[in-house]
Amino acid sequence: MTHALTRATQGVLAAAFFTAGGAQAGDYLERQPVQAFIEEAVAETGVERERIEGWLGGAEYQQSIIDAITRPAESKTWGEYRPIFLTEKRIEGGVAFVEENAALLDQVASTYGVSPYVITAIIGVETYYGRLTGGYRVIDALATLGFDYPRRGDFFRGQLLEFIRLAGEENLDMDRAEGSYAGAMGMPQFIPSSYRHYAVDGDGDGRRDLWGSRHDVFASVANYFVEHGWGQGEPVMFEVDLNGADVDDVLNRARDLAPKTTLAELRARGVSIPDPAPVPDDFEVMLFTLTDGDEVSYQVGLNNFYVITRYNHSVLYATAVWQLAQAIERRVESEKG
Repeated sequence: MTHALTRATQGVLAAAFFTAGGAQAGDYLERQPVQAFIEEAVAETGVERERIEGWLGGAEYQQSIIDAITRPAESKTWGEYRPIFLTEKRIEGGVAFVEENAALLDQVASTYGVSPYVITAIIGVETYYGRLTGGYRVIDALATLGFDYPRRGDFFRGQLLEFIRLAGEENLDMDRAEGSYAGAMGMPQFIPSSYRHYAVDGDGDGRRDLWGSRHDVFASVANYFVEHGWGQGEPVMFEVDLNGADVDDVLNRARDLAPKTTLAELRARGVSIPDPAPVPDDFEVMLFTLTDGDEVSYQVGLNNFYVITRYNHSVLYATAVWQLAQAIERRVESEKG
């Protein structure tokens, strides 16, 4: 995000959390940390105090949000994660989505250089092609996580500040806007900072509507990828055989996702690289594992794989998106004959 609360305000907020335990609308205004946030938000955004107090005064603590964020799907193994997203129904849904939106997807793909199948797979993983965009009011989600989830309170208070800015920029109805338990919005599930910085007005109507305009949605996903370094037509990932090589020191784990080795180094250690290699040996790549029961495979993620992880910081997520995109593309192309 481009703006942040002052260190003094962050300190006050971090030191004064409350256990809401089912707080009702209006309770947030009674808290000193919330009042400190409002002071900062007025100064940072220029939005009138009365409007911000009205929004936060109507916010309600949601215990189910706290429950959901403490058990994310990305904590699973690949063997547990894959069946959630790589199902026959989701592949069929992706094929139908591509066929329904073929002209628009092709137009956006031509403009941005991002595959229509990757755009579709992102939406398929995020919201089942727009069917499941979240049932929480965004103001409730961000207030609950900003003021009642100390582990990541700073981050979500920052998102709340961005949401206040976004409301003015896009004329959002703050009391009605709905999203995920983490405050992600619309078909592509953009958090407020991503909405503000990467969403685009694809259809030219003067608004960036990630709920109702598919042109805006497709263009925004593609723009997000381009802004994070997507390479048109470049490969994404491939499997390698270690041949007993010791690669522990260059293995990417958990959220350690930045590329930190090269194909040349892996090759020098005895790792089998496909011939011909998909990228030159001096390219920086990431090496990670996928675990399915007792089986562990070693995968190399290239630049475009890393870009997908910028959307959601998980190799499981990026692998699911890429494999879903490939499955949809194969099905569409086979149906063409």
